[in-house]
Amino acid sequence: MKLYHNLSEVVAESLHEIFVEKRYADKVIEKVLKQNPKWGARDRRFIAETTYDIVRWYRLFQHLTEAGEHDFWKLLGAWCLWNKITLPDWEEFRGLDPKKFWARQKEVTAMNSPDGTRLRESIPDWLDELGRKELGDTSWEREIHALNETAAVVLRVNTLKTSRENLQRQLEEEENIETETSEIFPDALLLAERQNIFTRQQFKDGLFEVQDAGSQTIAPFVHAQPGHRVIDACAGAGGKTLHLAALLQNKGRILALDTEAWKLEELKKRARRAGASNIETRVIESSKTIKRLENSADRLLLDVPCSGLGVLRRNPDAKWKLSVDFIERVKELQQKILTDYTRMLKTGGEVVYSTCSVLPSENEQQVEKFLAQQKDSFQLVEQKTILPSEGFDGFFMARLKKIK
Repeated sequence: MKLYHNLSEVVAESLHEIFVEKRYADKVIEKVLKQNPKWGARDRRFIAETTYDIVRWYRLFQHLTEAGEHDFWKLLGAWCLWNKITLPDWEEFRGLDPKKFWARQKEVTAMNSPDGTRLRESIPDWLDELGRKELGDTSWEREIHALNETAAVVLRVNTLKTSRENLQRQLEEEENIETETSEIFPDALLLAERQNIFTRQQFKDGLFEVQDAGSQTIAPFVHAQPGHRVIDACAGAGGKTLHLAALLQNKGRILALDTEAWKLEELKKRARRAGASNIETRVIESSKTIKRLENSADRLLLDVPCSGLGVLRRNPDAKWKLSVDFIERVKELQQKILTDYTRMLKTGGEVVYSTCSVLPSENEQQVEKFLAQQKDSFQLVEQKTILPSEGFDGFFMARLKKIK
């Protein structure tokens, strides 16, 4: 593989934005690619994948090259050595010694301690300590290892407009895109090869959305039926809302709520493209918005804000931006949402509490705390955990019934 200096500069600049200016990696990459529309697919892939790889392995690459905190060219050099690419004779790579790099890597591989795990899996000390405390050593090491694997690209077929079989055939015949199906996820198509799928006509026609298979389990878990009034109270841009609309076959009514108006505007655009006509959006402006909807929902989805530790595959920069304090604050918010928003549920109705976290303190323990406070007003019907080691993003979901 030949390295080009201009593209390497873009990677170094992107890393500066992510680590120094504290911008989100996905937004940085999106902006860079939009600013350079004439780049070919190979160049775009190099920029995106190399930047994400270095973000993912930041701590390890720093250790292997003894790079300074913001020596992004040295980290790019580490990425080249890691991928067996000969380093070009560039000034930026002076002082990088491949023999020393691999000697240090051998030492890291041999380290049988938490310090070894922290370097091998490239995670901050506090995160390793928290993971071990909550999941235990063996389970945590398995899950954090899985979270460093590259995420699969998964499509959710929009069954309002097509079937999985038809879309799979169409993508192969018209676009030369190979996909695989899964017996476990009935609406999912897994791309055989990573590529920019958003430029395809099938996406523009609303035949699919990009949504991880783990995420695709949440809407069916709500058990909404045609005719139900469903409230998705933390709807965001509406990935799960749209899935609910498809499962309801555009029958019944879905009310999508969020505190951010711009997210709901995005949901409206996506709903038009998907042909989802049973969705109404409403901004949560204050507690009065919730109070007006008291006892009105047959089904309630609370896909609450969380640490996002279950989706580190897709957002590897989160491990460098998260903190223990943030996770403690988000747990307080989760409990507040559970307590305040469940008043929207009718007696006999059911609420699904879900997160994209692997931490029991955000998941089972939050449900237990809520049930203890409710004094027999709710009962647990079912709960489910999808672990990253099963191949997709990590999610937790619990369904509770309001009994009085």
